[in-house]
Amino acid sequence: MIGVDTNVLVRYLIKDHPEQSTAASALFGSFSPKSPGYLSATVLVETFWVLKRVYKVSYAEIADVLLNLASSEEVVVEHSDVVRQAARKAAEGYDFADALIALNGRERGCDYTATFDTQAATLKGMKLLK
Repeated sequence: MIGVDTNVLVRYLIKDHPEQSTAASALFGSFSPKSPGYLSATVLVETFWVLKRVYKVSYAEIADVLLNLASSEEVVVEHSDVVRQAARKAAEGYDFADALIALNGRERGCDYTATFDTQAATLKGMKLLK
């Protein structure tokens, strides 16, 4: 299994740098169910941020990409079930990282996750700290 960093995943998805995009596409093309690539949750959080902030991709489009990656047989995604749930929340307009934090806390048995972020506090499992 080969791990993939954020910059490689972004080049694979955006294809905006000819040389690096070609190399990233070749790497992803080499993955198979028997020899998959690996994407950490951290890489997906960074990718969400880069696609949203730098490339101005919509939440719904990014969520679709994340759902496809987390469902792929050629790529192993860390905490794929939680990533899929967080991607669905992102499709609704929530920040992917906030959703992932809330869902991970719930999965680990937290009563709630404390936050100062008023938008994040609207997620189930998050509570605004006053």
